[in-house]
Amino acid sequence: MRIASDEIMSLAVHAAEDKKAVNVLALNLSGISLIADYFVICHGNSDTQVQAIATEIKKKAEEQGIPVRGIEGFDTARWILIDLGDVVVHIFHRDEREYYNIERLWSDAKVVELV
Repeated sequence: MRIASDEIMSLAVHAAEDKKAVNVLALNLSGISLIADYFVICHGNSDTQVQAIATEIKKKAEEQGIPVRGIEGFDTARWILIDLGDVVVHIFHRDEREYYNIERLWSDAKVVELV
């Protein structure tokens, strides 16, 4: 059974929050991008925290049978990208998030109200 992209997005958001990710944001890219339905964006304040957030998201996805298609940037922990298919998670180190400001690049996307 395929898990809906909004459920995958919600799982990623909650896993990030469990590891105290800062400024967690989800963007709905439906109709805007062919890359993914959602981007989840957050940051950590240290390399260790950034890696812990990524590890938790990967663990929670695998527990639910969601394939993790790829993880980039884990070793440097400055910007980790996790490909969950229709959901792409961006976990930044605080400094890189301010520098890249990908929220601005995707300003056409709707911000998802997180509960």
